[in-house]
Amino acid sequence: MEIGGKIKRLRVRLGLTQEELAARTELTKGFISQLERDITSPSIATLMDILEALGTNVSEFFSERETDAVAVYTAEDMFLKEDEDAGVTIRWLVTNAQKNAMEPILVTLSPGASTEQQDPHEGEEFGYVLSGTITLICGEQRYRIRRGDAFYFRPNGIHYLTNSGKTEGKVLWVSTPPSF
Repeated sequence: MEIGGKIKRLRVRLGLTQEELAARTELTKGFISQLERDITSPSIATLMDILEALGTNVSEFFSERETDAVAVYTAEDMFLKEDEDAGVTIRWLVTNAQKNAMEPILVTLSPGASTEQQDPHEGEEFGYVLSGTITLICGEQRYRIRRGDAFYFRPNGIHYLTNSGKTEGKVLWVSTPPSF
């Protein structure tokens, strides 16, 4: 567990600056900064003071369950896979999505381009067409889907997307469990 990172998330969630947390705990801003970057570790007494200032306790802090955990991902956090020859770009919107129940990606298809065929698997698939016109192929079935339309299916057969339009297509695609 990254103690420093978790302390920082709690501090930011409460809207506190490093200086404010330092003042509440009688520590220095420099120590809080080093702690949040995992450069240094607090003593048990110091950790308990910090957690009290953050409105939590040792039990809650080290609990593996984070029922109200919220993660925000910036463009820098996202992973991009671009195949210019195939005309397909896939942007993973959530880092380490393999650990989660679902995996959202943004698929960009040039006219005539197709995603790789996905084999049947357990779970569910959902997509929302942000721009263009795409065709969803599920087994032997083909579905033409336009901007503003959504699709949902259980991936019981081979499935993939192709851009059947004349302009670039973008699809927000969510798979559960993660399969990309």
